[in-house]
Amino acid sequence: MSKILVSYFSASGVTKSVSEKLAKAIGADIYEIKPEAPYTSADLDWTNKKSRSTVEMKDKKSRPAIEDNDAKIENYDTIFLGFPMWWYTAPTIINTFLESYDFSGKKIVLFATSGGSGLGNTKNDLKVSVSDTAEIVNGKVLGRSAGEAELADWAKDFI
Repeated sequence: MSKILVSYFSASGVTKSVSEKLAKAIGADIYEIKPEAPYTSADLDWTNKKSRSTVEMKDKKSRPAIEDNDAKIENYDTIFLGFPMWWYTAPTIINTFLESYDFSGKKIVLFATSGGSGLGNTKNDLKVSVSDTAEIVNGKVLGRSAGEAELADWAKDFI
């Protein structure tokens, strides 16, 4: 059986909750992607054109710093990568994470939490941040209320 990691970024706690349930459901290790400078409520105000999240998402080259580089990606074959949807794609901190490690030969399964959008073009937006030998797979948008059995059933197709 392959070694599996659930890695996630959570701004408000929703993605964290889903990620913890997923990791438990599939017997995976878990790693939280933490920003070096935590996001405040004001930073996450998507209605404010000058908020930190809005500014980062407008600049596709933005790479918010992450707190550490201790995910030990080399120990895993499959990485479930979770995040909240921001402006119909992954937050740019996910690019920072992907560019911080060598994902060559790894399978990266994307999952997201969202108030209304799907994964859209996220896979292509993130592909630029990994080697050509990394396989990025669209998973799905997972709801806050997803139970362990549902998550295990969904994840079995990727492991």
